[in-house]
Amino acid sequence: MREGEAGGAARLPGFFAVLRLANYGVYTAGNSVSLIGTWVQRIATGWLTWELTGSGVWLGIMAFADLFPTVLVGPVAGAIADRTDRLRLTYASQSAACGLAVLLFVLSATGLIEIYSLLVLTLATGIVMALNQPARMALISSLVPRSHLPAAVAVNSIVFNVARFVGPAVAGVLIVTSGVAAAFAFNALSFAVFLFALSRVRLDPEEPRPERSATLVRELVAGYRYAATHAGLGAVFVLLIMTSIGARPVVELLPGFADAVFGAGATGLAILTSSIGIGSIIAGLWLGGRPNPERMPLVVVYSAGLLSCAILLFVATDLLWVAIPAMILSGFAMAGTGIGSQTMIHLAVEPAMRGRVLSIHGVIFRGGPALGALAMGAASEFLGLRIPLAIGAVLVLSGVGWMWLRLGTVTAALLPYWRE
Repeated sequence: MREGEAGGAARLPGFFAVLRLANYGVYTAGNSVSLIGTWVQRIATGWLTWELTGSGVWLGIMAFADLFPTVLVGPVAGAIADRTDRLRLTYASQSAACGLAVLLFVLSATGLIEIYSLLVLTLATGIVMALNQPARMALISSLVPRSHLPAAVAVNSIVFNVARFVGPAVAGVLIVTSGVAAAFAFNALSFAVFLFALSRVRLDPEEPRPERSATLVRELVAGYRYAATHAGLGAVFVLLIMTSIGARPVVELLPGFADAVFGAGATGLAILTSSIGIGSIIAGLWLGGRPNPERMPLVVVYSAGLLSCAILLFVATDLLWVAIPAMILSGFAMAGTGIGSQTMIHLAVEPAMRGRVLSIHGVIFRGGPALGALAMGAASEFLGLRIPLAIGAVLVLSGVGWMWLRLGTVTAALLPYWRE
């Protein structure tokens, strides 16, 4: 595509243009179903944890088991994704996750599930998804031309957040009418749909890989060095760390808020989680129509500030009708930070480094909430659910101020990459 057409490809009609690309269209269709299943299982796991224990500490532990493996496994998975077939790696990890979902269904359907077996299977799923995430994210760049990347990243975010909206609603219906076992069965079937879609993807020869003479450890170190010294992205990563630890754990703590604070049970949990999805979809549509990557650092800063304010509103009320719009704003802001940062990474890093840098992004986005939820869940035993989350939101506001002072420098450093 010619340079003059690139901007048009990323505007709102560009959503349809990128979906008409055969590989990306097939991938997105299967991914959509799989992500709905993932959110169904995540909600079911949180609700089952609350039913089995009634403990905010256990909610934090379960979130930690689900998300923290990315911190340990993600960087290695990123290096593997940069030296192997990303499509095959995605297929293998999705197959393993499907098997774990089947096992969760069997144990819950037979009444053999208890909190420790749920913890082990959640940890195993977290490890598999940590292996999967860098390859799955980097695969997008192999499915579309560079000029379509902003639109593809926005579509990917919309798909994720449509799932965040639909998944909890489906989970709420399944849990209320059929129990958590049905939710786990739904997720297993959704994996099967995605595996079929992946089998239909046909890629051209992939991007350059590192020399195989380099060891995996050296490639891993090179990836961290590249990210740490990359002009412009270092400060963005710092803000994302603060946001992921201080504000994003609200998602993992929602079962406790829905029941103990708002008294709304599983239905309230589905409504609040779906509200986050609604806000995220709006953000994806809005950002997809604004292709200028030069404004993405500003989008990330504004989004982090909005997220802090929305969380403070959420913890200040015990009224569900106030909490719902606060979660819509939170979803909008979370998507803004996610789309903005991913777009910058896809456009600014060398192709051979993309998997490793995206794995660092994944470490932040999954490991941060894991640490935050674990700390806030433990603190909730003494301070309640509200105060720890409020402290986290204030931490994020301080990061927003820090980033604001560096915004001009960050944007100027990234301009040469975006104008290539």
